[in-house]
Amino acid sequence: METFGKGAPRPRGTSATVARVPRTGLLLACALPACALLAFGGLAASLRAAGPAGALGPTTTGAVLTSTAPSAVVVSGHGWGHGLGLSQWGAYGYAKHGWTYDRILAHYYTATTLGDAKVASVRVLLASGKQVALESAAPWTVVDSAGTRVALDPGRIVLHAKLALAGHPDLVPPYTFTAPQPLLVANVPYRGRMRVSTDGKVVQVVDAIGLEAYLKGVVPSEMPSAWPLEALKAQAVAARSYALANVTAGKQFDLYGDTRDQVYGGVKAESANASAAIDATKGQVVLYQGKVARTLFFSTSGGRTASAAESTGTAVPYLVPVADPYDTASPYHDWGPVVLDAASVAKKLKVASPIADLQATRGPSGRVKSLAVVSGDDAQATLTGSQVRTALDLRSTWFTPALLQLLPGTKTMTYGGAVSLTGRARGVDAVSLEARPFGLDWTPAGELILGADGSFATIARPAIGTDYRLVWGNVRVGLAKVAVAVRVDATIANGEAAGTTKPPVTGSAVQLQWSADGSTAWQTIASSTTDTSGAFALTAPSPETSGAYRVRVAPGHGLAPGLSKPACC
Repeated sequence: METFGKGAPRPRGTSATVARVPRTGLLLACALPACALLAFGGLAASLRAAGPAGALGPTTTGAVLTSTAPSAVVVSGHGWGHGLGLSQWGAYGYAKHGWTYDRILAHYYTATTLGDAKVASVRVLLASGKQVALESAAPWTVVDSAGTRVALDPGRIVLHAKLALAGHPDLVPPYTFTAPQPLLVANVPYRGRMRVSTDGKVVQVVDAIGLEAYLKGVVPSEMPSAWPLEALKAQAVAARSYALANVTAGKQFDLYGDTRDQVYGGVKAESANASAAIDATKGQVVLYQGKVARTLFFSTSGGRTASAAESTGTAVPYLVPVADPYDTASPYHDWGPVVLDAASVAKKLKVASPIADLQATRGPSGRVKSLAVVSGDDAQATLTGSQVRTALDLRSTWFTPALLQLLPGTKTMTYGGAVSLTGRARGVDAVSLEARPFGLDWTPAGELILGADGSFATIARPAIGTDYRLVWGNVRVGLAKVAVAVRVDATIANGEAAGTTKPPVTGSAVQLQWSADGSTAWQTIASSTTDTSGAFALTAPSPETSGAYRVRVAPGHGLAPGLSKPACC
């Protein structure tokens, strides 16, 4: 599920969210007609990514977050996961405060009771591809679809889509492999019987395994084994209930072995603490009105869980919002800000660019129900919170977006003049400006006055080339590069030029240039430098009687080259 397993190398795109439905219409154990069909597929979630490896973006720690994009979407939020059912960090907190596992389960799954499981085994999809490899270190057995049993020597078998078993051409697939010890599938050891089938293109390996043995590969994959025993017990009962709620006759398998359902790590994942929690709760499941509940769970609530009605539009009596006060132990109780290039956001959300505004509509728990994205041409597209979360790879739908924009990107002005900096700041209370003059560091340049629509305009009068950016908390957005050209005042006559520069820069390179048509193909015909006052004088070697002259001064030191007005002869 959406649990600590996020830190694993599996793409986050396979994470189970309310919006992701690997199968159609999974029936919830609910006696009410309104609970008929909820497309929940893939709602498992684990906690192992509680470190930077699985992070989508930086968590606020005071570090400055910078984007040079002219327009950026800044997102902050709470929690990690779909928000439905048991919050694993919350369960950790309750266990630390002395709650027992049954009390923890009753808190997160409202109006439920504990009962005994009626099913003792499950079928888990372990592998699906063009070929699969199975291996046994001990003698093993294969049984084909006709019931023919063949003893196999220890070793490795690679099966392709036709399922031809070397040395045994008479066997008819599908096959079932068994051994007195765990079998390796793709180099990972698993308990149980391996059923291998094909549709002619894809080979599938399904592990038929006892429920309790299965859980010993799930619970430590979904929750750290070092956590309190009562939290592990709650996780064991939730995982057992979720598994049995998925048992479906007539299908090739009941559960995915990854985050589309529950992470099943096999023998390597097993731990003494998790096994003790499973053994202590053996056969116990969560029931609602006598039926096994679909006990969704996830990493972090952010302080309050969500409801099925809010998240999916269909009410489920035992999946309702509850307070989660001890969830604060999670490193993802609060997350962000995450700074995203607005152009990239528009592309991922498949909306017109540039983005001019983001308007969130929230459900009762504070999570985003829908987000209206307004483009610069006033076109509007509305997406669900889950769609936005998936597209932008956010931790949860409990997020707050802001939009920061600074224009122009690049501008050249003449010394002594001014430039207008404009932009927009939506979803923020206050924003200011920073400036970085040539050769210096960033310094505050004053707060910006925002209009009712978040727009602003300010005049800057830099005396030297200066960069500007927006400041909001520890976020820095935009990079407006304003070049300042030296001002050149020159008198030109009879092939001679004299004048001054502002500001005066000693030793600036000065060029007298000539163009036959007065606008293109300028040629340098004389060179000099400015004196200590910024003055200069040049004479053409052979004065021209047609075309036009101009003076070009290139001072450097943070000043752009400047030109005098062209003058004839």
